[in-house]
Amino acid sequence: MRDDATDTAQTPDTADDRATGPSRRGVVTSGVLAAAGLLGLWTPAAAARPAAAGASAGRSGPMSRGLASFTAVTASDADAVAVPAGYAADVLAPWGEALRAAGPRWRADGSGTSAEQAQQVGSHHHGIQFFPLDDGAAGNRRGLLVIAHETTDSQLLGGGADKAVAAQGLTVLEVRESGNVWKAVDSTYSRRITGDSPVRFSGPVAVGGRSRGVLAPGGHGVTPWGTYLAAEENFNAVFGTDDPHWRRGEKHVRYGLSADGFGHPWHRADRRFDLAAREARPDEFGWIVELDPRDPSSVPVKRTALGRFMHGSATVTEAAGRLVVYSTDAADGEYLYKYVSRDSWRRLRDQGRSPLDHGTLYVARISPDGVGRWLPLRHGHGPLTRDNGWHDQADVLLRARPAADALGATPLARPERVAVSPLDGYVYLALANSTGHSPCSGGAQDNTAAGACARGADPYGRIVRWREGADHSTTPSFRWEEFLVAGDPALSADGAFAAPKGLWFGSDGTLWISTGVSGHALNGTAAAYQAAGNNALLAADPTTKKVRRFLTAPRGAEVTGVTATPDGQTLFVNIQHPGERTARWGAPDAADPGAVSTWPSGKPGSRPRSATVAVHPVRNPSRKASS
Repeated sequence: MRDDATDTAQTPDTADDRATGPSRRGVVTSGVLAAAGLLGLWTPAAAARPAAAGASAGRSGPMSRGLASFTAVTASDADAVAVPAGYAADVLAPWGEALRAAGPRWRADGSGTSAEQAQQVGSHHHGIQFFPLDDGAAGNRRGLLVIAHETTDSQLLGGGADKAVAAQGLTVLEVRESGNVWKAVDSTYSRRITGDSPVRFSGPVAVGGRSRGVLAPGGHGVTPWGTYLAAEENFNAVFGTDDPHWRRGEKHVRYGLSADGFGHPWHRADRRFDLAAREARPDEFGWIVELDPRDPSSVPVKRTALGRFMHGSATVTEAAGRLVVYSTDAADGEYLYKYVSRDSWRRLRDQGRSPLDHGTLYVARISPDGVGRWLPLRHGHGPLTRDNGWHDQADVLLRARPAADALGATPLARPERVAVSPLDGYVYLALANSTGHSPCSGGAQDNTAAGACARGADPYGRIVRWREGADHSTTPSFRWEEFLVAGDPALSADGAFAAPKGLWFGSDGTLWISTGVSGHALNGTAAAYQAAGNNALLAADPTTKKVRRFLTAPRGAEVTGVTATPDGQTLFVNIQHPGERTARWGAPDAADPGAVSTWPSGKPGSRPRSATVAVHPVRNPSRKASS
């Protein structure tokens, strides 16, 4: 996403939570602290098998054959997706594509309505997951893609706030491979979850009345029972008001809510987004949302025990039978979190309770000496008492940012995705970059009451990693180290990158890094940006730290989510907002929507569209290796 866009009281869950899907096998800051580094885990390819959360069964393909299996793609500023020789990239699920053959067609002039958009693939593709629909080898050729749609671009969208509401949220789409080509197909599973779709809340935070909408989902996770977790991120961008008498309160300031709404005037069309209106609903966004992709009738559930903030991740793993969910607050100067279920996730589900409702949320405090500690956001713990203004556990979770402030958590340099190694138990965290302007965003705390911050910019970002004990729930401390520094001149031309945002592990232990350099810096004059070229997907060897570029994006685009088929033969990669404003290429407008990019159609003047590409080995020699 662009930097500038940027009760159900706690009761046992109903039977539908126990049957949400078949069981499946299956940090540091920039500046001073970032220079020291972290240790990590890797999350495997996919909730496709019953065993560990997120595990995949890759046997061959780009990730499972290791770094030696492909020739690196050179850095590029071309308006195309480029992949290595011997691979093809099939375009799937472009923004505006009808979910079904009888659905509304894409209108190239942007004149489609909000009602049509609600029946089409959303915009700004981000988190993505492949769910096989068949067992065995057939599951590698047919499955569901769940795609998160983070935001919209008003210059390209066409229409007003109602269409933008319809373009965000989630898409569930069935895809199949036939004749070495992946395509979307008509399916009863296909559906949209938008900013206006019914949702329900579960966990400690009570939300009354009818609730609607999944907004700004970015990163994602997959549960061991086969559901998708969407991480609501920059929801604050669409709230605002024209009321001159409205004044920001403390909670508005801490969550970045302001009258101008980042230039998105949704409040003029829907009073849910008018901060001065009694109908304003900012507290209903900023959660992790659970969706069962295999049940088209299921309602998304916002799991409040995981806290409310700008979630950058929802990475799931398992420790001593307990569910662990790593998340981040994806803004400069914010924090790293993890949630641990209070008991075995299997036992909780046998009792009819969701493991996502019954557990403890922690925030990280990280020291420059390589030690980190998890601090529980638990009412009554430390300063989180009634005497200090914290009413109960629901209040702590609803105001997770100020609660983490009170505990003395360590601010980080735009913490984004977390990935857990399927091989050795290391956890990896992407720190996208820092301007050094946010409080403590560029340095470490000394963790005292009067702790000072060593400030400094980290323009290119870095990746850190850490290791915890086998039982994440009872081991409060961890050891961290630095893994890779983006923009490092020591990186080869084949592996130069900047602004790491996405991390994902293949089943062989290859770490896949996707980048999101902002438009104002993309293809810029700085040597590191020139070396990196367009945003890209890179493969890193965690042992040797060698990095190799696998895919480059079109102009103006970010590379966001990555997932794979269980056998590792196909990578599904999301290309977000091609054609967006860049300092080098200018900006699109209604008269010239293709000023920066015309991908994926390539037709002169055409409107660029976010899309998924299915990357796989070529069995037809006549096929091209780019799109």
